[in-house]
Amino acid sequence: MAYRRTEGVLKRLAARRAAILNAARSIAAEEGMAGVQIVPVAARAGVAAGTVYRYFRAKNDLVSALIGAMTEVEIAAARRAGQAAPGPLSALTATLATVGARALRARRLTWALLAEPVDAEIDALQISSRRALCAEFETRVRAAVAAGHLPEQDAAFAAAAIVGALLGGLVGPTSPSARAAAERPREVVYMFTLLALRALGVVDARARGLVVQTDWPGDIDAA
Repeated sequence: MAYRRTEGVLKRLAARRAAILNAARSIAAEEGMAGVQIVPVAARAGVAAGTVYRYFRAKNDLVSALIGAMTEVEIAAARRAGQAAPGPLSALTATLATVGARALRARRLTWALLAEPVDAEIDALQISSRRALCAEFETRVRAAVAAGHLPEQDAAFAAAAIVGALLGGLVGPTSPSARAAAERPREVVYMFTLLALRALGVVDARARGLVVQTDWPGDIDAA
């Protein structure tokens, strides 16, 4: 008769897997995705390296799971922000502000998730994460265009440009210094959100009003 794992065993296995992924995430936040290696992750999680290999056959399997889990969390946060807004343009603004605030709060980690050069296999996973983020912005842009709040435009192109602005302006090598982001996070996210709205065709006065009226993420000042 085949051995069947009890509910308690399954919970312990899931908890250990989550602990390993949390350890990998903390290392990625400090050192980037290249720093996610089996031995240091095991040490951070408080388990043996062999235990990590029971869950992930190789380093890239671990990194793949980490990128997948992080992408789900970020997309869910963006979606919740948009769904809580009263209308299509407000939803777009809330999505922009939320994604920007979360990216700024974890600049190193966001860069590791979306764009840090590692190797071809990881690059492909990062591209998938960027596409998922683009799709979320594209949905919001399309809805705002359909409602007459934005001029007709290629929503997919616009979404990709927004993600480019996020990477270049907030988290990438050409972004403002970490000190500036830490000292005035609201201002930095405000500038990103306002830039995106202007680029999408919202007149300046209205764009400023939308950003001011947006319910900012509660943890933005912890960037």
